[in-house]
Amino acid sequence: MKALDTNALVRFLVNDDEIQGRRVISLFESTEKTGGHFLITAPVLLELLWVLSAVYGFTREELVQALDLLSQMPILEFEDLGAVQQLIHLGRSTRAHLPDLWIGLAGRSRGCESTLTFEKGLVKTGLFEQI
Repeated sequence: MKALDTNALVRFLVNDDEIQGRRVISLFESTEKTGGHFLITAPVLLELLWVLSAVYGFTREELVQALDLLSQMPILEFEDLGAVQQLIHLGRSTRAHLPDLWIGLAGRSRGCESTLTFEKGLVKTGLFEQI
């Protein structure tokens, strides 16, 4: 198995470079035919959220839809699929920033009872405690 960098996922989702976009789609199609998989690591997912919102202006709903699409692709394996599914759910049911939610979920998935923060609004998610 090989891991994917953020830029490959961006080309797939945004197709802002047609040549690279076609290469990614071709790679995904050939990998699907052979039964292969690609890993999406936690740092790549965090960077993807940032790039799509800050650079490409994705709305919160578009970010959640993109995550949902990627999580359902059989060729993609996430470092922590359970946390990604929780992120999608929380993204639809809370107003907290998705990168913040991902940080809280990353701690939770590694056995932490909470993540300490100064942001009062994050405490409402159940993933954070205020310092």
